[in-house]
Amino acid sequence: MIFLFFMLSAIMVISALFVVFSKSPINNVIFLIICFIAMAGHYILLNAQFLAVVHIIVYTGAIMVLFLFVIMLLNLNKAIIPQKSKLTRIMAVITGGIFFLVLLAATRQTFEIHARYPFTSEIGLVSNVGKTLFHEFLLPFELSSVLFLSAMVGAVMFGKKDHPNDDD
Repeated sequence: MIFLFFMLSAIMVISALFVVFSKSPINNVIFLIICFIAMAGHYILLNAQFLAVVHIIVYTGAIMVLFLFVIMLLNLNKAIIPQKSKLTRIMAVITGGIFFLVLLAATRQTFEIHARYPFTSEIGLVSNVGKTLFHEFLLPFELSSVLFLSAMVGAVMFGKKDHPNDDD
């Protein structure tokens, strides 16, 4: 069991590093799918089979297909991608640093949540997941769906070709 945990963890870390350092957007999506499947393996190790199946169906299936669709819709070529200015790069580093601080705060808060909700064998059952999702995390759940919807609309707007001869 411990060997399986470490093997899945190594697969997740290596594929996540490939996501970050790969130049091709299609390869990024493929490595992210590998990372998501390894994460579903962790859910199975935690006796949360429902979460594992939903994770594979929703994230690995639906969300990654949408990512591939957006990547192919945008038709990213190296010839048309402009180089970013130094100000943009600095702002990206600052934003990444703030995101890292938020992750650290969330990790600290996880220990407090773990003290409130001790691990039991019923933690991954459908009824418990539904109660937690739709009572305590309803607002973040709905906000993330609106965020995904706005990202898809933005990608379609960026991918839309303007024809100067059309008088619609």
